[in-house]
Amino acid sequence: MRVSVFAFALPLLVNLAAQTPGASGHWEGAIKLPDKELNIQVDLARNDKGEWMGTIAIPQQNLKEFPLSNVAVNGKSVKFAMKGPPGDPAFDGTLSADGKSISGNFTQGAASLSFAMERTGDAKIEAPAKSSGIAKEFEGTWEGTLTAGEKNLRLVLKMSNQPDGAAAGSIISVDQGGGEIPISTITQKGSDLKLELRSINATYAGALKEGSLVGEWKQGPGTLPLSFKRPAKQEEKK
Repeated sequence: MRVSVFAFALPLLVNLAAQTPGASGHWEGAIKLPDKELNIQVDLARNDKGEWMGTIAIPQQNLKEFPLSNVAVNGKSVKFAMKGPPGDPAFDGTLSADGKSISGNFTQGAASLSFAMERTGDAKIEAPAKSSGIAKEFEGTWEGTLTAGEKNLRLVLKMSNQPDGAAAGSIISVDQGGGEIPISTITQKGSDLKLELRSINATYAGALKEGSLVGEWKQGPGTLPLSFKRPAKQEEKK
C-alpha cells in the first residue's frame, strides 16, 4: 500500500517553551505502512488567540511546514488534518498519560493505518511573510503546464484577495491526484508576481504580459519555464 500526500514533490518565530505541557510541542514519529514506515514531524501550538495550529513535515516525500487544518485538542484527544492532498489525510490520536507520546489512527481515502509520535522538544512554527494584495488582473483562476523531462504536469493556480486585504491562493497539480498545494506568500509589485510554496520548497516568479503570466518555477536546485493563461470560457462556466 502506498500513501502519498504529494508526488510533486522575515518569518515570525513561535516558541512555546513557556507553555504548560500537553499537546503543544515538536513531535516525531511515523505512519506504519504494511511494508515500511513513513516518517513524520509535527509541530502543535496555540496562536495569540488561543487557537490550535500546526504544521507537518514528511521528509520522504520532500514535504515540510505543511499547514495543518482542523486542529482540535480536547483533554487527551488530539486531532488534525491536511487540507488539499488527495484522500483528505486525517490524524486521530490520544496523548499518553505522561504527555510524552501521541498515538492513534491515520486515514487517507480508504486507507486506515496506525501512527505514533514522541515529543522531542518545544514547538517552533515559522509563520510565512504576509502576502500583499493583488490587482484584479491577477485574481481568479489560471492554467499552466510544467514540463519536466518527458512529463507534462498540468497546474491550476487560484488567487484571491481576503477580507484583511492580503492575497491567498493555491496550486492544484491536476495530473498528480488533484493535490492542492497552499501558497505561503503572494507578492505583487506592478506587473511582477512572486509565489512562495514553502511546503514543497518551491517558488514562482512571473510577470503579466499580454494577459498571460510568464515566468519561472524553481523547486530545489531546478528551474523550469512556466506560463499561466486564463481558462477557456467554456471551462470557466463549469
